[in-house]
Amino acid sequence: MRNVLFLCTGNSARSVLAEAILNKEGAGRFRAYSAGSQPKGEVHPLTLDTLRALNFPVEGYRSKSWDEFADEDGPAFDFVFTVCESAAAEVCPVWPGQPMTAHWGVPDPAAAIGSEAERRAAFLEAFRQLNNRISIFLSLPLESLDRMSLQHRLDEIGRAGDTA
Repeated sequence: MRNVLFLCTGNSARSVLAEAILNKEGAGRFRAYSAGSQPKGEVHPLTLDTLRALNFPVEGYRSKSWDEFADEDGPAFDFVFTVCESAAAEVCPVWPGQPMTAHWGVPDPAAAIGSEAERRAAFLEAFRQLNNRISIFLSLPLESLDRMSLQHRLDEIGRAGDTA
């Protein structure tokens, strides 16, 4: 089982979506977590609505600080991915075990303005982009890639266009 941490500033939308996707799609191979540098304190209601609408479990998700994972008692991470621009620019804690890192930035659906339908569409789009990237990640032959090749592939996933 490999541990993956998704980081965002508020830990209320993108990182929680990514955590849910990887926990469902990578079950048995991966255990995903999410956290934020400045957590909002609650998961955005449209994050949970989006997950429910797509038949993903929503129990147990909460907005939390990355400090919960930055000590030796926390899980050892194999991968740490930032999913927002501001978290990617921040000085992150030093994660034990030297996990592989990459930036997979996605626009913040919580910042979407407009009608209820437009805001819901922003959450679905963030889900789609994260799901595409996680699907590519899950298809990587992790056992056969050396560290440098794997880092290159992880970076490519973050730069890849998000086609439908």
